[in-house]
Amino acid sequence: MASTPKNKASVPARSKVRPAGFPTRDEVMDFIATSDQPAGKREIAKAFGLKGQEKIALKALLKDMADEGLIDLGPARAFHKMGGVPKVTVLRIIDVDDTTLIATPERWEAEGQPAPRLRVLERGKRGALTIGDRILARTEEAGRGYVAHVMKKLAKAEEELLGVVEVMADGKLWLRPVDKRIRKDTPISDVGNAKPGDLVLAEPHGRPPRIAARVTDILGDPFAPRSFSLIAIHKHGIPHVFPERVEEEAITASALPLHEDKREDLRHLPIVAIDPSDARDHDDAVWATPDDDEANAGGYKAIVAIADVSYYVRPGSALDKEARKRGNSVYFPDQVVPMLPHDLSSDMCSLRAGQDRAAMACHLTINAQGKVTAWRFTRAVIRVAAVLAYEDAQAAIDGDKDNALLEPALKPLWACWALLRKARDARDPLALDLPERRVVLDEHGKIVSVAVRERLDAHMLIEDYMIAANVAAAKALEAKKAPVMYRVHEAPSRDKLVALKDYLATFDMDFALGQVIRPATFNALIRKIAESEEKEQIMVQILRSQTQAYYAPQNMGHFGLALGSYAHFTSPIRRYADLLVHRALVGAYSLELPAPKGGTIPDRSSLSQDDYENMGRVGELISGHERRAMEAERDTVDRYVAAFLSAHVGEIVKARITGVQNFGFFATVDGLGGDGLVPVSTMGAEHFFYDEAGKALQGVESGDRYTVGQRLELRLAEADPINGSLRFELPDNPAPRGGPMKRDRTRPGTHRGRPVNIRHQGAKRGKHKR
Repeated sequence: MASTPKNKASVPARSKVRPAGFPTRDEVMDFIATSDQPAGKREIAKAFGLKGQEKIALKALLKDMADEGLIDLGPARAFHKMGGVPKVTVLRIIDVDDTTLIATPERWEAEGQPAPRLRVLERGKRGALTIGDRILARTEEAGRGYVAHVMKKLAKAEEELLGVVEVMADGKLWLRPVDKRIRKDTPISDVGNAKPGDLVLAEPHGRPPRIAARVTDILGDPFAPRSFSLIAIHKHGIPHVFPERVEEEAITASALPLHEDKREDLRHLPIVAIDPSDARDHDDAVWATPDDDEANAGGYKAIVAIADVSYYVRPGSALDKEARKRGNSVYFPDQVVPMLPHDLSSDMCSLRAGQDRAAMACHLTINAQGKVTAWRFTRAVIRVAAVLAYEDAQAAIDGDKDNALLEPALKPLWACWALLRKARDARDPLALDLPERRVVLDEHGKIVSVAVRERLDAHMLIEDYMIAANVAAAKALEAKKAPVMYRVHEAPSRDKLVALKDYLATFDMDFALGQVIRPATFNALIRKIAESEEKEQIMVQILRSQTQAYYAPQNMGHFGLALGSYAHFTSPIRRYADLLVHRALVGAYSLELPAPKGGTIPDRSSLSQDDYENMGRVGELISGHERRAMEAERDTVDRYVAAFLSAHVGEIVKARITGVQNFGFFATVDGLGGDGLVPVSTMGAEHFFYDEAGKALQGVESGDRYTVGQRLELRLAEADPINGSLRFELPDNPAPRGGPMKRDRTRPGTHRGRPVNIRHQGAKRGKHKR
């Protein structure tokens, strides 16, 4: 997108002198972020002195940036490492306190902690913003909270309110938000054709404090099959409909010839795919056999075969731009929002049994100690012998179920895994085995059960083969001095370690900050507490001390896995990062195949110049998309759990405390999940003090102590499937009458500040003696 160089004079923006010539993506992003007015195409063109054909080129650039998800996105992280609010971030306005707008971060990842509420300070004419608006804002601490200085209002398409139409006793209609962070309902001024009970999108209008909603789209019954995932899709802005040109290109790409004569032929090997029983796609398969090389006595050779997605999804294509925009597939209990159209994700890029498929093969040589001593990568054609569920593969190995592939395929895989496991144990990665909730639905989309997935050896086997292939991909690219999109997991920050030390001290446990912190350090802590009553709550706190993993072209290692080099290679159907690693391997190992005929599909399948230049930016983008997907998936499961529990309001449930704040504590139902609050205001007249270091509330008179990880019985007071929220009460409180708590719209706003029966004890004031 070249242009004729300009004179040195250029138009300044906010006192910044812009470089001459056509702007780069970074310069456009910088201008949008620092502009003191809405920055449209006209303003950008004026700022950089663009004319004529350059304006046309700018329009194309802006469209590409929008397709790639670069425009109107805030920083990839929604908070600082300490869990605070970034200096510049995207906020959503959720409330009005008198005439002051209240906003929260659009993405908030701190589990067990509520999203902070920021007071929005508007410049110029007041009332320009309203509930539901998204803003890019500069934030700063003020007193006990934060304030937000508005930099710009973001895209209209993201401003709609998502909620359910409710009718009050007086006949008036209100919009009940599906986002549990939004505490107030909105009166509906124009309901259109929507009826009470409908899930709708609405536009807010008016000025604080008189905000109303105008219904724009009717999405249907919020309790119908797929509605819970539909809520999450709209709430988080997840692209879920493929443009027609992308669907058409997927059909064209899926018809590309395999070029069997130019690929390594592995169709004679009994390669198997082992996946969850409810898997919608199959992008990896494995095979192993004893190594007949005397130099590697007792060792094995293994192949991890991955769908050759880079052959079909090429740099610069419509498929590529859409995949980058999505970043990853999103998995809900009732549906998948795939990164790629179904013609690829569920067909040609899915390793189906008995069908020839294009694959990227990672060949591994593993010695008797379980160390991977050599690797090579080829483009291959494979024919998967069988697709097995984890449970069926495990049953065959345990002798509980006959399987024709037991001797030729499964036993060698398990024998080779025994070596990989030996090396993993020597490495001693972080051993936090976290339960995963599984929502089971019937054929009509109704909830059958919510349970924790069983953890089998078959799961760990596949996990260790995938880790070995991911490490090999990273090291192979490093050896070729090729770019790598690393999967980075940094060591915990000192601030989090100090907080963990203070917390452990409440259990009379020492944690030396002067030592070199490794995953083994935390594993030693876990082994030390053995099966004590406090084990689970301490493990939760260790988990919270860890940083969040992300994608970047700079290698910072993977702390949790205790690995120096790590990249994601094994799931290019569902993760864009893996697709970039595949492209890099194609270029590094000269694996390019003949160019497609017809000219509609790009010639190359290796990294493009654009891939090279934007690796850092794309890493930030897809890291943000990953967090978006995780939050959407968690929200949806929470809604299903709330729906499942709604029939049990008023009953006593077994629960575990997941977070403690000065206004109450959060708890989750054992075996089901779904966080709910026990407000301190419902805990009787007793005074409590908040022990910040110990993450606990303690009664002054009774000495009753509520701390993270503690198991207890609670009464389920409310379960709201619409926003996925739960509310609990202590069992000795009076039972709620009439089922779920009714909301009183005549009540004044909630009291600001600390509850009256709370005293605060911070981390720096010493610790309470148990």
